[in-house]
Amino acid sequence: MEIRPEEPTDFDAIDAVVAAAFGQRDEADLVKRLRALNAYRAFVAVDGDVVGHIAFTQVALDPEVGLVLMGLAPLSVRPDAQRQGVGTALTQHGLTSLRGVADACVVLGSPAYYPRFGFAARDGLTCVYDVTPEHFMAVELRPGALAGVRGVVQYDPVF
Repeated sequence: MEIRPEEPTDFDAIDAVVAAAFGQRDEADLVKRLRALNAYRAFVAVDGDVVGHIAFTQVALDPEVGLVLMGLAPLSVRPDAQRQGVGTALTQHGLTSLRGVADACVVLGSPAYYPRFGFAARDGLTCVYDVTPEHFMAVELRPGALAGVRGVVQYDPVF
């Protein structure tokens, strides 16, 4: 399996993977909107065909504290390729690519899945969306970046 940046020739395959992974079009349509953002990074997992996709976009913290924060969303793996390490490989690759570019990354996701990558709920760091605290997590990409940081993470309106 190869992990690489998404390319325009992948867009139709990505659309199909994301829609299949979520069982609906909402997240696939979101990915299309996210591509228009300046701070968008995305990768595909290819095993013959595109079997997975991950996207990262810049998020803001209110109040602003001078940190560069990225948000992971969405992570998608084609149903027939799930539970084979595709999502893990995409997430690890994506987070590695952000080191030196961003201070931290946040995710709205499963507390049973994302902690394996270092994500954890952070006291004082909340999300603009009404979610339970254990589902909103962050991981430092620069050691100490989130020490003492408090505020509300704001996502781009395309979300």
